[in-house]
Amino acid sequence: MPATLKFGFHDFLNAQPLLVPLETTAHEADFEMVKDVPARLADRLHAGELDLAMIPSIEYLSHAAEYRLVPGACIASRGAVDTVLLVLRGEAESVRTVALDERSRTSATLLRILFEEVFPPEVQYSRTHPDLAHMMRTCDAALVIGDQGFSARAHNAGWTVIDLSQRWWEQTGRAFVHAVVAVRREAALTPEMLKAIADAPNRGRASMDAIVRNQVEKTGLDASVVRDYLENKIIYTLGEEEMAGLTLFRDLCFQKKILSARPELQWAAPRTG
Repeated sequence: MPATLKFGFHDFLNAQPLLVPLETTAHEADFEMVKDVPARLADRLHAGELDLAMIPSIEYLSHAAEYRLVPGACIASRGAVDTVLLVLRGEAESVRTVALDERSRTSATLLRILFEEVFPPEVQYSRTHPDLAHMMRTCDAALVIGDQGFSARAHNAGWTVIDLSQRWWEQTGRAFVHAVVAVRREAALTPEMLKAIADAPNRGRASMDAIVRNQVEKTGLDASVVRDYLENKIIYTLGEEEMAGLTLFRDLCFQKKILSARPELQWAAPRTG
């Protein structure tokens, strides 16, 4: 009997079409699902507390020698995503201070790639709790991620809101991969485990009506907003276009010395025997 593997996953709105089907097949596939925020999942995977996890792409790239990339599932976007936003009080060229959502890692790296040459050289970053009103009281700009992004445009305080996924798409023509499933090298996956992950996007789409109803009750968002976000803004399958986007992100991180090496992206292979 194979050992049960601890599978970390975040519980944000964008994860539901993967998380819901994975939770229903977890026992059969010998997974124990563990929920936490993305940054903490990355820390716990690195510490060996988890065997595999959905983690920010930059965390996978930073530890690619220790992990393998699990095929089939991801969280990605092509164009506007609504939940990775740069909010500005003035022009980007005049920004001196930027508040970063403390949960952001990949998004903070994306901000640096897109705006490093736009912001003044002396710009200062600080990580803080994701409270947009407080962030904008104390800084010239704020990076907001996750479900809080839906409320950013509603503040109507004369701020400029830039969707970083849209900016990436306009500049590169590539998908942006926000998060991937990574597995520790020593944690072998069975074919059943790999199939459960690969099947999750299609099973999530098949359960979308129930997922939307549940998330409307949980978030208070309008059903049309939730459905549009989950069906049209987020991509859940790690396909060729997503891999091309992830590879470009890796290369740009290396060019800008965010990564000290250009890691090889290696797939997890099924356990045999």
